[in-house]
Amino acid sequence: MVRFGVEFVPRDVFWKTVYYAVQAERSGFDFVWVTDHFNNRNVYVTLATVALYTDRIIFGPGVTNPFLIHPVATASAVASLTEMAPGRVVCGIGAGDRTTLDLVGVSADKPLAAVGEAVQIMQGLFAGETVEFKGEVFQVLRARLNFKPKERVPIYIGAQGARMLTLAASIGDGVLINASHPRDFEEASAHIKAGVSKAGRDLSALDVAAYTCFSIDEDLKKAVKAAVPIVAVIVGGSPEAVLGRHGIKPEVGVGIRDALAKERWGDALSMVTPDLIDAFSICGTPDTCIEKINEVLKMGVTQFVVGSPIGPDVRKAIGVVSNKVTPHFKEAA
Repeated sequence: MVRFGVEFVPRDVFWKTVYYAVQAERSGFDFVWVTDHFNNRNVYVTLATVALYTDRIIFGPGVTNPFLIHPVATASAVASLTEMAPGRVVCGIGAGDRTTLDLVGVSADKPLAAVGEAVQIMQGLFAGETVEFKGEVFQVLRARLNFKPKERVPIYIGAQGARMLTLAASIGDGVLINASHPRDFEEASAHIKAGVSKAGRDLSALDVAAYTCFSIDEDLKKAVKAAVPIVAVIVGGSPEAVLGRHGIKPEVGVGIRDALAKERWGDALSMVTPDLIDAFSICGTPDTCIEKINEVLKMGVTQFVVGSPIGPDVRKAIGVVSNKVTPHFKEAA
């Protein structure tokens, strides 16, 4: 049976995100993922508070990146959370959002090597090892945590491109596929299978998560309107190969990315067409969303993440998903 996760962006005062996490747990969600961007509330402060107010749900950063936050710092923060919520902590890591990193002059060079090396460093620290590492991106002379998580910490890798998907399937416990369209998951499936085969792993041991841009409401227009800003950010950060898969010219992504970098939100949002909404979000009424989720699940997805914006009203949208969407899949199982 597919598991359901939900992504929260801690842009609001901390208690709102915690309230939504509690609502998600009570509504039957299995995972809470909290995004990590410097301009929002801190991900680990938020997750620590979520740990205190929940009892069952699994949670973690979704995703952090190794360019702004060094992997030894990430390992320390995530391992600390395991003391607050034993057996409920996961770590999501990816190459980071190009638009956000550009704002602070951080160059995301060698993303494949950076993510792979970060995972290797964190795995060693989580295991209680003294890590000595020299790679293309990171050099760790001698690092060790003064405490060790009692349980193994699963590491999920956020991926979109072919090589990152293959890497995620090779070394990760799960892959967070940043996509919303069946065409992208069909493409991703081939790379994931190649990754597990290369590593001599069993595909069933990998949690394949659809990390979607999701917006639901009984009013279609409201659902679409809420999705537009998120789709703009996704398109602005998407590789040319991903845009090309949907027949989108590279200059569209460049135009949106440039507008976002200059904080010209009106210009960026005006470039988001219905074709972009269809390609980069699951958006609409409950019946429409059920239909689109079904198409994604056919591609071997084992966790479906209801990602930002969730809907025009987050509290209401969580209720709609739990009352009208997830029961469909639980009953089908």
